[in-house]
This record gives sequence, C-alpha cells and structure tokens, in this order.
Amino acid sequence: MKIITSITDMQQTALSLKRAGKRIAFVPTMGFLHEGHASLLREGRKRGDCLLLSIFVNPIQFGPGEDLDRYPRNLEGDCAIARECGVDFVFTPTAAEMYSTGFQTSIRVKDLARPLCGSSRPGHFDGVATVVAKLFNICQPDVALFGKKDFQQLAIIRRMTTDLSLPVEIVGMPIVREADGLAMSSRNAYLSPEQRQSALCLSRAIHLVRERHAAGERSAARLLEAARGLILAEPAATIDYLELRDADTLETVPTASDTTLMALAVKIGTTRLIDNTVLGDET
Repeated sequence: MKIITSITDMQQTALSLKRAGKRIAFVPTMGFLHEGHASLLREGRKRGDCLLLSIFVNPIQFGPGEDLDRYPRNLEGDCAIARECGVDFVFTPTAAEMYSTGFQTSIRVKDLARPLCGSSRPGHFDGVATVVAKLFNICQPDVALFGKKDFQQLAIIRRMTTDLSLPVEIVGMPIVREADGLAMSSRNAYLSPEQRQSALCLSRAIHLVRERHAAGERSAARLLEAARGLILAEPAATIDYLELRDADTLETVPTASDTTLMALAVKIGTTRLIDNTVLGDET
C-alpha cells in the first residue's frame, strides 16, 4: 500500500493506471475509519483492479462554529484498516495542497441541496460537491463508492456526476449499524456513554415509522408525529429536522409510500447525528 500526499503524484499515478487498462475503484472519506467505511472498501476491492482511498477533512464543507478543528483523526488506524481491506493507494493531501492560494472555483447543486442538511448547514453541499469533483479529477476513478447514511450527499453526487458528464459509476452502499441499531459514524466518538444510549432514539424512531408504515399507516403527518414523540421523550435529544420526502426528488410528501425517504438529524447534547431509511427497502 502506497501513501501519496501530492495532487500531481496522485494524478500521474492514476493516469498511468488508466493507460495500463486498470479499473480504479475509489472510496473518498474524511478518515477516522470504521466498519461502515470498511464495507465500502471491501466492495471496492471487488469492483476494481486497483483500490484507492482518500483521507481528507475538507474545510470548505464545514460552516462557522462546526467541528472542523476537533473532527476525529487517526491516520495510523486508518491505514491499518486500509491494509486489511486491500487498499493499493491512500491519498492524504493537506488543505493547502487541495486549495492553493487564490482558489475561487466551486460547484453548486441547486434543488437537491436546499432541504434537510442543506437547510441547516448552508454551503455544506457546495463544499462537498467541489471536493468530490476535485477528487474525481485527481484520482480518475471508474467507480466510486459512498454510504447511504449520507443519503442527500449521495443524491447530490449522483446528480453532479450526471450533469457534468463525469465518467464515474456511483455506487451507494447500505448503512452499517452497531448491534443495537445506531448508525456507524465518525462523530459517534464524541458521545459519552450516556449520550450513546440516548442516540438510539434515532434508529428507534426509524424502526417505529417503518413498523407503522408496514402496518398500513400512510399519513406522513401521523408517522412523523409518532417519531417526534419518541425522540423528544429523550431529554438529551433536540431535533434538527425530521421529514418524509420523495427518495428521488427530496420533495416533501403528504402520503408515505415504499419510495418515501425518512430522514432525520438529531443533536444529542452538542453532537449532531443523521440517519435515514427508505420505507420500502428491506433494511
């Protein structure tokens, strides 16, 4: 496994692989890897001749007062997981390398970036789209893998890739959960043991809505009311958003169906966690 920090070196390596006819599978991350990331890497290993991982905490997707400076980092541990998953190259640029003096170009996705996390984190998805486009140009992947826990992010990356005619296959991978249902996230590291238990209200709310939908409830208002009551019964929890939306357009829906997305963001103390499910999916 080779670690590369230079954009020029990474791009030249990727282009050389392409000229040799190699298929590149790519997993972009902000590091502090867990089993969710590992599931992407293992699938990527199956889908490409070469497996490339990027680790970059992207400053332009963090807003004022967010957790850029304290975002968990562990490069040594990340590299150990990468080796176990068969990664060939790890790209770990600095912020100065990615955004040189005078940088002023960005990508903006319109409607898909407005609701949900886009509403509470203005500019976040501009930063995500911009860094992913840069990483695609640097790493030259044939296939890129993303987790469905960041459902809106995945939708935006799919839209950007289609709209800009980027020759990259985008693969969305299932949410990986702890045994008790909590969606795996690097930010779970912020939680105290008590908060960790409180955080289970997210997955419990999802389970409740899925259960009621399976039993025949179709009113979005009633489903959301039930979920809201469950979450707010947890003293440590504050709801950022809790919504039912069309899984393709992210538009609000009055009536739930199998293609309805339930998306929520909840603060447990000061830690903001997200989760989601599509009601008709098996998991």
